[in-house]
Amino acid sequence: MKKFAHVAIAGTLALALAACGSSTDASSDAEADTVELPADEAMEEVTAEPIADPAGTSPTPDATDTADQAAEQAGADAQEAAAAVAAAAAAGAEETTR
Repeated sequence: MKKFAHVAIAGTLALALAACGSSTDASSDAEADTVELPADEAMEEVTAEPIADPAGTSPTPDATDTADQAAEQAGADAQEAAAAVAAAAAAGAEETTR
């Protein structure tokens, strides 16, 4: 059993050393000029004009109207709540002065 473990470890180490070895076959494929854009080319100004998307995210008139109506209703509800709080505060102030 020990002999099998020693052979397995030796085989693993041999494969690890083979994987770390150098190879000159692919050296021309992995040069910096072919892997990345040069910095000057990457930093060039974009001259293309944006293209309008007809199915873009602009809201439809119905959606805008609904949102406006909801905002107006929320404002009216807030004013009513503020008036109710003010009336309750005024009533509470009168009771404490009596």
